[in-house]
Amino acid sequence: MKLVTAVIKPIRLESVCAALEKAGFTGMTATEVQGRGVQGGRTEYYRGQEYSVNFRTKIRLELLVPDAKVDSALDTILEAARTGPDGEIGDGKVWVASLEQIIRVRTGETGEAAI
Repeated sequence: MKLVTAVIKPIRLESVCAALEKAGFTGMTATEVQGRGVQGGRTEYYRGQEYSVNFRTKIRLELLVPDAKVDSALDTILEAARTGPDGEIGDGKVWVASLEQIIRVRTGETGEAAI
């Protein structure tokens, strides 16, 4: 079992979730986070005053996936999260971590049955 975590642009959340649901991945958690990467910070203006924004708002999407379906989940996320044919700086990152155990609180089911 794997934990797939994707940090994506907020404008891509609906399309990524819809693509994942269509591919059979219905359970996921989305959290609004702040981060920065290659794109770094930016300068903005508010009421004539200049200020620096060092972090950008992103969405952290997490889903539990059986080992056999990891590649499908990754392909789905990458395709739906990419902006434009070649992508853009700030499109995000996706990573996979191994899980030792999953337990469904309501029923006590464990392992892949709890996903």
